[in-house]
Amino acid sequence: MAFQEYRNETVVDNREEIEGHVREILRLIGEDPRREGLLETPDRVTRMYEEIFSGYHANLRDILDVTFDEKHEELVIVKDIVYYSTCEHHMAPFFGKVHIGYIPSGKVAGLSKLARLVDAVSRRLQLQERITADIADIIEEVLEPHGTMVVVEGQHLCMCSRGVKKPESKTVTSGIRGVFQTDSALRAEFLSLLKQY
Repeated sequence: MAFQEYRNETVVDNREEIEGHVREILRLIGEDPRREGLLETPDRVTRMYEEIFSGYHANLRDILDVTFDEKHEELVIVKDIVYYSTCEHHMAPFFGKVHIGYIPSGKVAGLSKLARLVDAVSRRLQLQERITADIADIIEEVLEPHGTMVVVEGQHLCMCSRGVKKPESKTVTSGIRGVFQTDSALRAEFLSLLKQY
C-alpha cells in the first residue's frame, strides 16, 4: 500500500469530538465559530489531522519490506527527500529535506521505500532529532547495512514565526551508524556528495 493511502483512523473514529474541540478553541481565542469563514474549519482541521498524523498507523519496519539481494557494497545516497512534520512542543509545522546514505551488506531497498519511510516517520507529532534517529535506526535494523548516515535539515515555524522570530534559521541533525562512525573519509564523501549534486 502506498503511504499516501494511509490515514489516521483514530482521528476518523473521533471526528465529532475533535470538531467540537476545534470549535471550542476558536471560541476561546476570541473568534465566532458560527462566522461564515469558520463554519467548515472544524471539519477541515479534522480532515487535515487524518493526513498529517497518518504516520501513527504506518508500521515503519514494514515500509522497507521490499529489498533486493545485490552485491553492491558501496555508498548509496538518496538526497533531498522533502518532509513536513508537526512540532510536538507547539504543534506548529516544521519542514525540510532528508538525505540518506548507506553502505549495503547484501541487500538494498527500493528507493521509493526510503521516501515512504521519511513520510511515515515525519507524519506524527515529532522532534527533528527523533526523525533523524528513527530513520537511521530502522534502516540499520531492516537492511543491516555496513553503515548508515542520515542528515535532516529543518525550518521550524515555532522558531521562525514566533518566539525568537528567526525566519532564515535552519536546524541540521545527523544520525550516524556503523562504519560511518569510525570512517571519517566515508563521512566526508557522503557530505561532499550532498553538496555536489
